[in-house]
Parts: sequence; structure tokens; C-alpha cells
Amino acid sequence: MERMLRLAAVATAAALFQGCSVNSPAEHFGFVARLGHDTVSVESVTRRGNTLVSDEVDRFPRVRRRHTEIRLGDGGTIRHLIMDITTPSEPENQRERRVVADVTSDSVHITKTDRSGTRNMAFATRGGVAMAHVPQMYSLYDLYFAAALHRADAAKSPVGKPVEMRQFYIDREFDRFPLHHGSVRPLPGGKAEIQHDWLSGIGEASIDSAHRLTGYSGARTTYKVEVQRLSVVPDVKAIGAAFAAAETQHGVQAQMSLRDTTRATVGNATITVDYGRPMARGRELLGNIIPYDQVWRTGANAATQIDVSAPLTIAGLRLVAGTYTLWTLPHANGAELIVNKQHGQWGTSYDVAFDLGRAPVAVTTAGAPVEKFTISILPGDARHAALALEWGAFKWTAPIVIL
Repeated sequence: MERMLRLAAVATAAALFQGCSVNSPAEHFGFVARLGHDTVSVESVTRRGNTLVSDEVDRFPRVRRRHTEIRLGDGGTIRHLIMDITTPSEPENQRERRVVADVTSDSVHITKTDRSGTRNMAFATRGGVAMAHVPQMYSLYDLYFAAALHRADAAKSPVGKPVEMRQFYIDREFDRFPLHHGSVRPLPGGKAEIQHDWLSGIGEASIDSAHRLTGYSGARTTYKVEVQRLSVVPDVKAIGAAFAAAETQHGVQAQMSLRDTTRATVGNATITVDYGRPMARGRELLGNIIPYDQVWRTGANAATQIDVSAPLTIAGLRLVAGTYTLWTLPHANGAELIVNKQHGQWGTSYDVAFDLGRAPVAVTTAGAPVEKFTISILPGDARHAALALEWGAFKWTAPIVIL
């Protein structure tokens, strides 16, 4: 299968470049994305006329290597895309995947193939500009912004008026999603904002006069990446090998924000907390990565979930046996714990209507900086314990009393 994909990729590359003038100059550039001081994706791109070839590796959260070939239409819109994806941590029959997308003015047709079979999808664009979306692949963001700004220029839209887009997805975890909505808002001073159905928050881009993406910030989103355009092409192959080696260190797959579980038995109650563990990565946390006066998911990815087997109180809030989610509300001078009766949702899907209650927590300083967000249950006696949340320099605690 792998050999067949490589041969097909060579044939496709030849077909893509056949229509370009031999005198058409090639542009070589790249992108690097970082979370704090950690690199999470790198990309090497060659563009010549209406064709683009990219080699990229990312860890979001699994390591994936991608080879992508794109033919563009008028206005920089995608007309044909082939992406070969290798995910070393996937089962063998899913490790190599080929995605082919054909885009017309009114439809998108996608096939996704691996050794387990082929999945076919078709969507009507209903007049929207359809662009491919991979959260950590910034040549696609580059094309996304350029196509939106070209449309705004063609329509002579005023600065600040959003351009409505449609986006289709590549990776396996998005297979169940349809064609989604996106919106790019051009701003003065070479800036633009992006919102779309997958992204929680607003991404901010720096754009040059040729509509090229020079930088991107996710500081106002839940994926707080900082992206830089590179004039020197990175060694994607070597970086990908390093990513893969780190992922499988000690024979265990290590994702970026691990899911973890803490359990304790206090008296007749068993308490289990399931949560995501983001890394500090040298970043300023409170007031920055965790904004003040905004509800925080208290971890990463899916909502932090707590299961209790018997009635108890946490921070004075009474819980009967069952499953809940935990959220927090940080302030410059304190923090509150929120217990919510909804569970099983993603961490951006907080609904205040399901709140069981809110209560202040004790705020202290961690004994030493905590790199990986940690929730623990500190033992007391047969009826008492404490819930502790630690990350970076802060430590929040709430008393647990078994009823």
C-alpha cells in the first residue's frame, strides 16, 4: 500500500506541474508553530504558479507526517488536493492514509483511503468558497486567508466586513463532520481575523500586501499556538523523526496533552477525576493562557469529569452519587470552583444552565513550578480529603467531606 501511494504521489506531482510554465519561478518557504517554547508543527512549501507542494509534520496530539499536492483555481481557491498522511501511532491498517478532494464552484467531493477501506463524501458548497482545513497546517491557513481576501477585493467589500467561507476536513477525528462554516474578517494594517465552527475563539493573522500569511496567533482561542512564516525551509524529515522518537519514548505513545485519571477512596466514597494535562511550556498561565474572569475547562481537550460513588461535598457544594464536570473561574485575587451536572462534552461546551453551584477555592503557591497540569486528591481522614489543582506556580484546593 505504501509503495503504491508513493508511486501515485510521483505521478500526481508530475501532472500538477505539467500545466505550469517551465519559466514560472518557484517560491520556497515554510511555517513553524509553537506552544510556548515547544515546537508543535513545521512545514516546507514549494509554490509555482497555481500549484503547491507541502511536506509537514505535526503533533496535535499524535505525530503525523504529511505530503500534500494542491492545484489552485481562480482567486487562489483549492480545486484539487491530494494528501498522504502517515500516523506512526495508529493501528497498522490505518497508519497510511490518502485523502483526495475535488472542489468545484458548488460542491466538494472527498475520498479517504487506508487499508481498512475507502470513505466517500460529497458536500454542496451553496456558493461558499470551500477550503481544506487541518488545524496545525499553516500553508492551508495561508491559502484560506488569501482566497477570502481575494474575494473581498473582488467584491470591493469595506474593511471589516466578514467573508463567509466553507471548510472541509482531512484528519480521521473529523470524519464525522460535514462541510463547516468559516469567516475571515479583513482588518486595517495588514491584519485579519478568522472564526470557524471548529475553532473556539478568534484567530489573528498578519498578512502582507500579496495576501501571504506572515504570522498567526491563537492567543484568543483555546489552541494558543504562535506561528511564524519562514524564508529558510526547515528540515521536516529530521524534525519528524525527532517528534516520532519522542512520542514513542520508552515504548509508550506520549500525546501533547495527555488524558489522565486520579482516583481515591475516602471513607465509603470512591472519587475519580478524568482530565487533560496541558504543559506550561514556559508560558505565563494565569491572566494569559488562563484568562481572568472567564470560565476555564480546567485542563485540556474534553471537559474535566468527576465521578463520585457516594454523597459528599466539595468546597461546600453538595453532590449526590453520579458524574459531573469540573470548571474553574480564575480572578486576579482568587478563583472559584464550578460543579456542572452535564458530562461527556468537549471542554469548550460549558453551559451555565447545568451548574450545580460555584464556590471559592483556597489559593496558594505551588511548592515548585508544576510543568504538567495536575489534579490530585489529598488524603485526610475517614471523612475528609482535599481536591488540589496545580499548574505552574499556582495551587488551588477545595475541601472534600463525605456525608
